[in-house]
Amino acid sequence: MGDFLNVSASLTGRRWVGLSVEAERLAEAMAQDSRLPLSVCRTLARLGVPAQDAATYLAPALRDLLPDPLTLKDMGPAAARFVAAVKRRERIAVFADYDVDGGTSAALLLTWLREMGLAATLYIPDRIDEGYGPNVTAMEALARDHDLIVCVDCGTLSHEPIAAAKGADVVVLDHHLGAETLPPALAVVNPNRQDEDGDLGHLCAAAVVFLMLVESNRLLRAEGVKGPDLMGYLDLVALATVADVAPLIGVNRALVRQGLKVMARRARPGLVALGDVARMDTAPTPYHLGFLLGPRVNAGGRIGAADLGARLLSTADPHEAQALAERLDQLNTERREIENRVRDAALEQAAERGLDGPLVWASGEGWHPGVVGIVASRLKEATNRPAIVIGTEGGIGKGSGRSVSGIDLGASIHRLAAEGLLEKGGGHKMAAGLTVAEPKIEAAMERLGEMLAKQGAADIGPRDLNVDGILMPGAATIELIERLEQAGPFGAGAPAPRFAFPDVAIGFRKRVGESHLKLSFGDGMGAKIDAICFGAFDGPLGPALEDHGGARFHLAGRLEINHWQGRQTVQLRLEDAARAD
Repeated sequence: MGDFLNVSASLTGRRWVGLSVEAERLAEAMAQDSRLPLSVCRTLARLGVPAQDAATYLAPALRDLLPDPLTLKDMGPAAARFVAAVKRRERIAVFADYDVDGGTSAALLLTWLREMGLAATLYIPDRIDEGYGPNVTAMEALARDHDLIVCVDCGTLSHEPIAAAKGADVVVLDHHLGAETLPPALAVVNPNRQDEDGDLGHLCAAAVVFLMLVESNRLLRAEGVKGPDLMGYLDLVALATVADVAPLIGVNRALVRQGLKVMARRARPGLVALGDVARMDTAPTPYHLGFLLGPRVNAGGRIGAADLGARLLSTADPHEAQALAERLDQLNTERREIENRVRDAALEQAAERGLDGPLVWASGEGWHPGVVGIVASRLKEATNRPAIVIGTEGGIGKGSGRSVSGIDLGASIHRLAAEGLLEKGGGHKMAAGLTVAEPKIEAAMERLGEMLAKQGAADIGPRDLNVDGILMPGAATIELIERLEQAGPFGAGAPAPRFAFPDVAIGFRKRVGESHLKLSFGDGMGAKIDAICFGAFDGPLGPALEDHGGARFHLAGRLEINHWQGRQTVQLRLEDAARAD
């Protein structure tokens, strides 16, 4: 396959790659059969949608895609024990992780129980003092005062803490990679248990919790009891799926699509208040969930009180929701400032060590544990390499890692822990966490680099830029964007379509803030499009396009509808450019 538009090295050093010959043929045949625009057919072909499935793919029905909850091992005992606890009015505790997936999972259970007339205890561990997942002290204390403990988005590896919960039953609803043995819980429902087939491995924890509630409602219905309306819970499942970067494939796509519709109704006080403080003024999209709402929910667990997010998402009181949302917004601002300081230091250290190995890593005394994961993401994005960032304090390092497509970081971290170089570690393919004694950091990272090199992490070049096709400015209409959005929602595992506008002239341009660039471009035949390039001046795009000296460019990016003062216009979110000469 040749370089798309002959771009072998764009202004950002990337090669542009178009659809395969097979996908292009499939798209053309689909366009003839379905009368859909060719641009939409190219997107469907790239996503692997067969021509005969195009219509159903564009209108996914949750009822057709939702799996039977009982296909997951232990689901039957988990739901039966949960329903029994409700019927007997037992004391229930929800032990959740401190991130968005944990917070939404807890909120799903708390909301369902409240609608059934039962209040539950929420317990979320402090990231710094207690770390991730159940611990012996907390589980012992909860077991003394509760009959049932439900661990959500955690617990699969918590053998000793769950064993310590004497006198209470423990149910685990999780999605993190399981070990060969399971903890001594009554039930461990996890699509990533080693004895599962992996077909539902893309589910986040909130989706697993949702399936347990589906089965719980089914059990109640069999006894003539009506459970809560679960369709109204999909806003929480959508938020978790996007914020946890679960791939938007299969049932995940339908969950998010339906959840966005539920969220648009503004019925959940917590999400209404959070959307308002984040200044969301249009219908919610995956971008809003991933970049506006998710980081604010996470901010409590990162640098504030760990339970703020779950409390916000589960409250029925608009006044409490407003106060919690404002607090989380404030914490998110503080988190950004801390993150920027750690990011600058980590990038400098990693660059000194070298950015072309199989692993990019950095560690620093006092780096806040709440931001090391985000900084690892930034390192990964900047280098297209797996990245680990570790904050140390008192001789102990707590770190977080992010991986790139095709490199299983979680499995390597598990192995590293088994070899004794880590005190503990776990995660999944794309993200992992670890605790390591400070004197062992160098050796652990060297060994991890060796493992990742065997997976090919040292041979990855700059990321190719995948382009779905060419568009002329006159063809980029509101109607086309609306048709393209039917193939969404887009996100992890299902990237949004990206188009190239060939040989265009840049007209108006204006620097926005410190690093962004706004511009307009046209093909000389009357049609013009506005574009925004975020972070343009953090790299070579900004200077080259601002001082273009009359040069013409190929521009590549994603189309979106810009809402401004009641008007809708087409806008290109510009991602890359190449000289057209």
